[in-house]
Amino acid sequence: MMEWLELLLPAWIMGSLLVFLTAPLGCLMLWRRMSFFADTMAHGTLLGVALAAVLSLPLWLGVTFTALLLVAILWVLHDPRLPNDALLALCSATLLCSGLLLIQHLPALRPELLSYLFGDLLTIEWSDLPTFAAVIIGALAILYKYWQAQIQIAIDPDIAVSEGVDAKWQRLIFMLLLALFTVLALRAVGSLLMGALLVIPALTSRLISHSPQQMVINAFIVAQIGVTVGLWSSAGLNISTGLSIVLCMSLLFAVTFCVMKMKKVA
Repeated sequence: MMEWLELLLPAWIMGSLLVFLTAPLGCLMLWRRMSFFADTMAHGTLLGVALAAVLSLPLWLGVTFTALLLVAILWVLHDPRLPNDALLALCSATLLCSGLLLIQHLPALRPELLSYLFGDLLTIEWSDLPTFAAVIIGALAILYKYWQAQIQIAIDPDIAVSEGVDAKWQRLIFMLLLALFTVLALRAVGSLLMGALLVIPALTSRLISHSPQQMVINAFIVAQIGVTVGLWSSAGLNISTGLSIVLCMSLLFAVTFCVMKMKKVA
């Protein structure tokens, strides 16, 4: 039992810390209709992994560089004539294909490809936690400072701008926070499932919440249950932690949706 705890406890702590960012960012993403952005950012992490291997850099440095590069590209490409979802689809496909192409020519990375795609929280060690915790606390401090402005932009950008909110600055802050999240979440759920980690708890919470604050709190609870049950299930069933966590969250959404539908019928 102690061996299990020694293996699972740091992974669970990391997942629980990540939830503090998952809930508010997921809700903001839903309110701002930017779900595709998380997937685009997540797909870009594979290119970051490959670049880090090619240049013999730390993994987090390559992923961070790619995330910031994507933010810069989207910032430059922002144009009223170009739909955001189409731009995101373009960037997502390009980054994913570029990353896979590089990895194909790096034999050393191929055995670890599944862990990059679907994550492996069990590789988290105690020595990793202080750095992760410090980064998450810093991100939460920034989010707390601009939270009201972010909500105003999400509700009605025109009214927010008329009240003195800098929409471009808030958009940049939001994208940078999502970029930071992708760097942290790579080891938790991998590049293919990051969007699900953000979207599913927020969607589930939306079914049962009646205010922005309540939605964030409920999203936190859903994400925490998903991480806890998913992590322990992955260890017991010997499956990928990322897959297990996302499937647990999906099950929570399905149960919540059915219960709310039955209440309406009754």
